[in-house]
Amino acid sequence: MTRERPLRADAARNRAALLAAASEAFAAQGLDASVADIARRAGIGKGTVFRHFPTKDDLLAAVVLDRIDVLAELAQELLGAPEPGEALLQFMEAAAGQQRHLDLSFLRDAAGVNEMLDGTRSELFTAITALVDRAKEAGAIRSDITGMDVILLMCAPNHVVTFVPDAPPDLWRRYLSIIFDGLRPEGARPLPAVS
Repeated sequence: MTRERPLRADAARNRAALLAAASEAFAAQGLDASVADIARRAGIGKGTVFRHFPTKDDLLAAVVLDRIDVLAELAQELLGAPEPGEALLQFMEAAAGQQRHLDLSFLRDAAGVNEMLDGTRSELFTAITALVDRAKEAGAIRSDITGMDVILLMCAPNHVVTFVPDAPPDLWRRYLSIIFDGLRPEGARPLPAVS
């Protein structure tokens, strides 16, 4: 998927409203969300949706790319933070907070979308690994933690909370704190080797 050139102000507003509406619809209904429902939520016509995004997969990819771009920019900013451990925790909080509003588990079934996201996702993973490496060098997290560990763990707080009926909206923060304490070097035991 190629990046679009800058839009006129009204087209940019429509696109922003469309992405917000699509984010809500996909979070609530997964791949069953209809373009008509998304257009209605955004207050625009279906034709406007298809002018911006020829297929529903294109729209879905744009929603996810938008989220990934925000996280990648934050990760890049936090690479310059004076406290690497706090920077990593701040990033994990932001990532978990975003996932709370958009459960991406349904992407496993979205044909073609994951391929469109590979490049952007790779940039994000590189930035996360750099945050992890800085935190390790500063002694803020245990030395055997990898970038992939953090990438997988940042999804866990929201996933766990989905099993709790009527969970308070900020319950995920409790589990993120437990996860982050597990990353700290104090009292850590060696992790099992992975083959």
